Amino acid sequence: MLIPTDNFLRQMKELVDFSFVEEELQDNYCLDNGRNAEPPVRMFKYLLLKQIYDLSDADLVERARYDLSFKYFLDLIPEAPVIHSSSLTKFRRLRLKDKDLMDILVEKTVALALEHKVLKSQTIIMDATHTTSRFHAKTAKEYVQEKSKVLRKAVYQYQASLQEKFPPKPTTKSLEDEITYTNALLRVIEKEEHLQHLPAIKEKINMVKEVVEDVQEEVTYGGDPDARKGYKSADYSFLGYKTHLAMAMERIITAAEVTSGEKNDTKYLKKLVQTSKKNGVTVKTVIGDTAYSSKDNLQYTKEEGIQLISRLHPVITNGKRTKEEEFAFNKDADMFVCPAGHLATTKYLKKRTGSSQNTQLKYYFDVEKCKVCPLREGCYKEGAKTRTYSVTIKSNEHLEQEAFQETEEFKRMAKERYKIEAKNSELKHRHGYERANSSGLFGMKIQGAATIFVTNMKRIIKLINEK
Repeated sequence: MLIPTDNFLRQMKELVDFSFVEEELQDNYCLDNGRNAEPPVRMFKYLLLKQIYDLSDADLVERARYDLSFKYFLDLIPEAPVIHSSSLTKFRRLRLKDKDLMDILVEKTVALALEHKVLKSQTIIMDATHTTSRFHAKTAKEYVQEKSKVLRKAVYQYQASLQEKFPPKPTTKSLEDEITYTNALLRVIEKEEHLQHLPAIKEKINMVKEVVEDVQEEVTYGGDPDARKGYKSADYSFLGYKTHLAMAMERIITAAEVTSGEKNDTKYLKKLVQTSKKNGVTVKTVIGDTAYSSKDNLQYTKEEGIQLISRLHPVITNGKRTKEEEFAFNKDADMFVCPAGHLATTKYLKKRTGSSQNTQLKYYFDVEKCKVCPLREGCYKEGAKTRTYSVTIKSNEHLEQEAFQETEEFKRMAKERYKIEAKNSELKHRHGYERANSSGLFGMKIQGAATIFVTNMKRIIKLINEK
């Protein structure tokens, strides 16, 4: 056998019955009109290969021409032709629409883990990991400009004299001018046959082309339309997305939900538990950081007979509110975030001496932002010099959890939370999950689903081999 038995692609191919892909996507294919499409299972495998090896569409297709492990995984004979790279774009945008790929793929991997008896624990660990937007806080022009600069630097390493043939750089802030310049730059480089066939140059050419194509297809482009600002601390923000994760003690992800970056971790405990249960996991214990110890979560886990290993935060509960229920507490910044996504600037502890009422924490927001905020109606009173948000510290409602978190059992279980931090690091540094590889929430969900499927399969194969 040309492909070694310990090759990951061979092991995954032999372990997974990918026919489920065809069943899930059959509604997005027409069986009696037009020419036969590339089998959906094979197209899905191309998508997995792209994620596993972090390749552009063009580089993926090029490697599939000569890499026998790719051909084997794709069910192609060595002489068989491969797809055109544009087919991958169409597959992602046309065949995967209206499909919850994340739930489908996570459910499949969990079922495999249960079938092979490598997932036995009844404890899940929760956390959220952030992914920065492909364009960060940059405009499309700035991003195209950045990629063309990387290409030029790569060319200079092999032929610095080619700089004289490059077109003049645009002097305007126009995206169209930047794209015109980049296309002209590509034409000059591609005329140098000895350069364009060098792997270091070819990969960057393909990446620039893919970025230009993506930007041109975003007709209403304005950066990343679905990316939102989130906070990791009071002085560190990011523009992008969050993936809310539930992971078993065996380090297999049992549920995941991709959202825009401003979403609060607290509200996803219930859904992650329910999805994990739906996927066949028995949940008796949930481990998480302080974001998950809200009043609602404490009540829900108690009703479900689930042990919640999550330390209390003195201001985690909002109390009874109407419009202000939309204000969310950000545990990393230790501040509240308003419905418009603005972080409080400061806070003040208001002790009610001589009163039976509980102490309050008052959060202050930048009133200048409130004055022009599109959500100011019903939230900001015209002419007001301050905008505050007060939270009553209701420690008496959390006495049971407060006592529990001081027990040895709680402290022992809480030490297991490091496992999901390690998983977050693996997703980002081994699988490119630190940055979105396309714009929009839809693209991020596809990236998340493929990444988690691959990560779970690697873990499952390792556990099976260790048995």
